[in-house]
Parts: sequence; C-alpha cells; structure tokens
Amino acid sequence: QVQLVESGGGLVQAGGSLRLSCAASGHTFSVNTMGWFRQAPGKEREFAAAVSRSGTTYYADSVRGRFTISGVNAQNTVTLQMNSLKPEDTAVYYCAANTSPFTTYTTSADYGRYDYWGRGTQVTVSS
Repeated sequence: QVQLVESGGGLVQAGGSLRLSCAASGHTFSVNTMGWFRQAPGKEREFAAAVSRSGTTYYADSVRGRFTISGVNAQNTVTLQMNSLKPEDTAVYYCAANTSPFTTYTTSADYGRYDYWGRGTQVTVSS
C-alpha cells in the first residue's frame, strides 16, 4: 500500500503562483509514475502532469509551459509548481501513484491506470 498526502493548495489571483506537494509513504518502491490530476466542479477528472521514476515528465497541453512537476526526491515527495495561474485552473488537485512498469504519455494521462490517490487539495484562482 502507498499513502499520498497533498498540501499547498489555496486561493490566488490570476497570474499568481502556487506550489503543491505530495508526500508518499508506505511501499513507495513499487511506484513507477507519480501524477497530478484535477477536477473542477461539474467536470471530469483530467490529467495535468506526471513524472516517471526515470525523470521523464509529461504535461497536458493546457498546463504545458506554466506548470512544472519535479522528480521524486529523497523524502518521497513530488511537487507541482504552478505559475501564471488562470481562473480555469480552479479545481481540486489530486496526487496519484502508478505501479505499472511501463510509462508513456498515454499511460501517464489515464487516471484509470493509477493505483493510489490522495484526498486532494483545493486550488482557487480568482479573476
């Protein structure tokens, strides 16, 4: 089992920045990909960014160039630096872990392939 705990959400004005963190614990040796997904009210959960154990990163087109996902550090924490935030970035952001040995953009962006999820952290961007 892997436990994930997100932190760092909050309220920010458009154009501002936030940094989300996800702390993993438990059987982290089984994790091959860490991802961030988000879900706005009334919308489906969507992919934002992911990083493989080897350090390869993947981004949704909607966040590429504005968000940066870090590799997992020695404390088993992965971060999502979010810059130039827009009101449409408002959502609950979830951290997820994938134990599949194969990592591609397709597998990283598919929330059905993730085995473990955090409870989420709210990000609100005001206009």
